[in-house]
Amino acid sequence: MNRPAFRGIFRTSIALLGAAAASAAMTTAASAAVPAEGAHGAAAGIQADADAERGCAVVYFDLGETLVHTAEDSTTGYMPGAAAYLRELRERNIEVGLITNVPSSWGETDAERAAALKKEVDSTWKGSAPFAWEDFGDRILTPRTEAERKPAPALWERAKENANGCRLVYEAETAEETEVAASLGYFAYQTGLPSRPAYLPARVIELLAHGS
Repeated sequence: MNRPAFRGIFRTSIALLGAAAASAAMTTAASAAVPAEGAHGAAAGIQADADAERGCAVVYFDLGETLVHTAEDSTTGYMPGAAAYLRELRERNIEVGLITNVPSSWGETDAERAAALKKEVDSTWKGSAPFAWEDFGDRILTPRTEAERKPAPALWERAKENANGCRLVYEAETAEETEVAASLGYFAYQTGLPSRPAYLPARVIELLAHGS
């Protein structure tokens, strides 16, 4: 994605934060699921139609320095505001997921690599509240090969294949990753920038879920 296009997406997100009326300025198309063939594909299509009708969104995050911070002593903990933000999304029934780089050698499947990631983070965790792994379910996507590591588009594309017609959001601290996500149809939000909310407000995500 070129810089002018990214600046346009950035201005759109700020407009949405400012007033509900500005939601009409949204230009990023909603992502659609790719149904499988046969009976499973028919079921996926029905589910996608139902999700689209009621409005839904899935918010994917990078992990390190987006939700989790690694300190100089190698301990890990929540980024400021991250625990409260995840709790708010949970209370609003907004699904969340992770799109994060780990060594592909950590497992043969997403589930195996996710288990290794949890063990790695938990072993250095510092804080009274543990990381909310249960919020993410099986939506923890990691590279199957080193070629799939971000900023390669593979992980975002895999998330789109399982979106069931829901609007997709991606939040990360790096412009490079948010640009790639936006180019693939996600509403992308760069976290940690001054003079704006640390994370995309939940009320904006709800507007996106209903096609605003």
